[in-house]
Amino acid sequence: MLPQVVRSEFLPLVETQLTYQDALMGRPNVVGVGLGHKYSGGINTGERAITVLVHRKVDARYLAPKAMVPSELEGVPTDVQEVGLIRAGGGPQPWADRGSATASLGVGPFQLGQRVRPAFAGVSVGHFRGNAGTFGAGCFDALPPTGSAGRYYILSTNYALADCNAGRAGDPILQPALVDGGRYPADVIGGLVRFVPIQFHDGARKPVNFVDAAIAEAAQDTDRRVYWAGEVTTLNAAPNINDTVQKWGRTTNFTTGHVLNVNATVDVHYDRGRIARFGQQIVTTNMSAGGDSGSLVTDPDEGAVGLLFAGSGRVSVLNNIVAVQSLLGVRVTGS
Repeated sequence: MLPQVVRSEFLPLVETQLTYQDALMGRPNVVGVGLGHKYSGGINTGERAITVLVHRKVDARYLAPKAMVPSELEGVPTDVQEVGLIRAGGGPQPWADRGSATASLGVGPFQLGQRVRPAFAGVSVGHFRGNAGTFGAGCFDALPPTGSAGRYYILSTNYALADCNAGRAGDPILQPALVDGGRYPADVIGGLVRFVPIQFHDGARKPVNFVDAAIAEAAQDTDRRVYWAGEVTTLNAAPNINDTVQKWGRTTNFTTGHVLNVNATVDVHYDRGRIARFGQQIVTTNMSAGGDSGSLVTDPDEGAVGLLFAGSGRVSVLNNIVAVQSLLGVRVTGS
């Protein structure tokens, strides 16, 4: 397990969360457990709580005792938050869930799903046989050979670059993605280098993942800057609840949100009925849709927070940037 990356005020809650997490996620309707603030009447009280994420909220009068979420756990208050069904890829397609709270500002003179040269972070990319996603950031080897800056890579998700574990090293990466009109070989901008395999539920076994992430070596015509934002120079590995965050993505362009939960464990739905459990995630208000998978999420000062990989009509889910860098052996800051 990776080291916990949470602010000091939440550290006393982590042990209680981990003690009860599996039991809570075994209850009907529960899709995740994290740390956040308690709400009362829709108002954030600021009180730290263990947050139980559910597909849909149900009136307590209609719940069986085994489905009830306790009001507190070892003296720590709980809060039930309705998040919907969490899907890989950034969330549902824009037209699939009218409950979306995405705040797209449509910044810029063109759509990020089109062909762009030089290609930069924010535009459409994808495995030559697979899904559409977003070029999240340029990155480098964390431990380059002596005297070298290391190789330069395109950072995105396994979902987008490695076709959900089906890709192989050297596979072509297209910009734009196949579904956006990209074609092999005319639109190849790199080759898959490596990815972190996603472990899916296997009957009673529910292994915990930490990232949905992959890198491709940039072959030509790429630019390290993030669309409309410039280069990322710092990390914000432990965002606070309610912090404002932002992203640039293939589908919803520039959107903003705020942090709802940290250290969250969530079940994420992939294609072909597969489900994968992810730990130590960051949950924000909805700021994405299908195709935004791979977007780099930053704070307003361009400090990298996480890699967006999943969402619903109500929330978006990010891999913590520290886990992404560690498990892929890369860094998103520096030159």
